[in-house]
Amino acid sequence: MQLEFVSVEEFYFALTLDTRLLHAWSDAALATAARERLAARFGQSSTVAAAEQNTFNYVFRVRGDVPEGTLVEVFDWGSELRLASNYGLVRTAAGKVNRLESFAERPAFAARVAASLATLLDLELAVGN
Repeated sequence: MQLEFVSVEEFYFALTLDTRLLHAWSDAALATAARERLAARFGQSSTVAAAEQNTFNYVFRVRGDVPEGTLVEVFDWGSELRLASNYGLVRTAAGKVNRLESFAERPAFAARVAASLATLLDLELAVGN
């Protein structure tokens, strides 16, 4: 799996806000370490923080054995490090977000993304299936 960073300049064209939470780590030190390593590697976040509890949000296009247009977000919320994605979801013409058959595969997808991020950032990011 390859993660391709979406810069703040590209963000509004890439993300449709169709993502949903995949996994959260309740570890303030891990969230801080992830923020520092993401900033060192990619610079400015993909988005401006949405709330006081949210200080960073990095968006990545996922390349590899996933549907085209798959995105993941790595962000903080309070003292949690969170991972979200649009994997297994689709927006209808009416604007509703529906689950696809692949929605059931989200836990395994979360584990694969976490493993890729762990390697990319040299962090412990375990996700149980």
